[in-house]
Amino acid sequence: MKYRIQKHSKTPFDKLHEECGVFGIAAPDGKEISAAHEAYVALFALQHRGQEAAGIAVNKNGVIRCHKDTGLVSKVFSQETLDSMPGQMAIGHVRYSTTGGALRENAQPIAITHVKGNLAVAHNGNLVNAGKLRREIELAGGIFRSSSDTEALVYTIVRERLKCGSIEEAVLRTMGVIEGAYCLVVMSPRKLIAARDPHGFRPLCIGRLDGCYVFASETCALDALGAEFVRDVEPGEVCVVEDGVLRSLHCEKKCKTSACVFEYIYFARPDSVIDGASVELARQEAGKYLSIEHPVGADVVIGVPDSGIPAAIGYAKYSGIPYGVGLIKNRYIARTFIQPGQEGRERSVRLKLNALRTAVDGKRVIMVDDSIVRGTTCARLVKLLRDAGAKEVHMRISAPPFRHPCFFGTDIPERSQLLAHGRTVEEMRRIIGVDSLGFLSIEATRKIAVGCRLGFCDACFSGDYPVPVPEQTAKNVFENELPDKK
Repeated sequence: MKYRIQKHSKTPFDKLHEECGVFGIAAPDGKEISAAHEAYVALFALQHRGQEAAGIAVNKNGVIRCHKDTGLVSKVFSQETLDSMPGQMAIGHVRYSTTGGALRENAQPIAITHVKGNLAVAHNGNLVNAGKLRREIELAGGIFRSSSDTEALVYTIVRERLKCGSIEEAVLRTMGVIEGAYCLVVMSPRKLIAARDPHGFRPLCIGRLDGCYVFASETCALDALGAEFVRDVEPGEVCVVEDGVLRSLHCEKKCKTSACVFEYIYFARPDSVIDGASVELARQEAGKYLSIEHPVGADVVIGVPDSGIPAAIGYAKYSGIPYGVGLIKNRYIARTFIQPGQEGRERSVRLKLNALRTAVDGKRVIMVDDSIVRGTTCARLVKLLRDAGAKEVHMRISAPPFRHPCFFGTDIPERSQLLAHGRTVEEMRRIIGVDSLGFLSIEATRKIAVGCRLGFCDACFSGDYPVPVPEQTAKNVFENELPDKK
């Protein structure tokens, strides 16, 4: 069954942000490893999934210690910090907030002590019923220290743990209560647990490293560690690692799989393989279908770095138009570069990307990008190309137009701030200032991930939600609540 909504969130920005990345590693009893250092390397590989905060929790002989803060992985952790965190088991997290702001209190993992022991949890995704869960916990006397949906998730796991005999059973019970997108890594004094929601919205994979089991949001983290890929965690599966042995459980919820198709278009690193499909090849396939659906005469095809490049290569290969490097990216500009006023914002675009005149001067250019959100950056890039002498600029987008909010971990602005809201392609073309504009069709989008074993969620394009969603949501919804509720 599909669901539609009319109201949506308020989050103003020009480019979609990544979600979160999770990691876990567990060694057999008696095997000495530096779990914190391994987690650090993996989080570096997953940094693209979240740059607001990072954290690692380690387990040494049943005692869990956590270090986390706002900022990039390299800022949060020093050699001294990692050396002071010994342990045979660890979980890690990089965060971009989708519920709850960029506060230190919202950084993960969340580590707590309850009457049956210690627990640490890291979560990627977004729960659509977090508000209901939070309210129930508050009415039962629970006190929240953060404004993220993950804390409600952790309290739900603890509540279920008090009613059953094991942490894995508590996670299974929790999966019967929570709704939405989630990949979890959960660490108890003796066990490392990984779980993926029954829809499979977000990716999670299993690897092996020198006798240890590892879990990661993407296979690129396994590659960074030199770990062997074992398989993906299945939708609805709970994996339990205890003393070097992996066993698998499944929740009772049965539903159609709905993996986020935008993982392949933009979020995931191109060197990752998700649910059997190469991200790089999926992006090239998107370019191929773009060339079929929106052909145009041109002299060169260029991609907007970085995620637009594979699609541009695919477009060039199938169309026969030469591929060229038309935009150069400055790898050293910080995400936090100060942008004072409109003039400063224009300058920041030129600092981050610049046109290569020798590649575009006097030519008809096809510029391929992964998406359009508000369209302001696109318009500035078009101006860069025209200033560099481009005779024509044709824009091709390797995704359909964004018309709807996402409730499953992608931070999409409210409809009124989306360029595609209430506008035709021709109207968008005029605003951006290109000679022609073409988007990938929803039908083609569903074909790009060749070899993927799951169905897809494309609600941000189609408005068809695989689960019931709130009528409205706000990123900082729990921060806006009154402090005194009577």
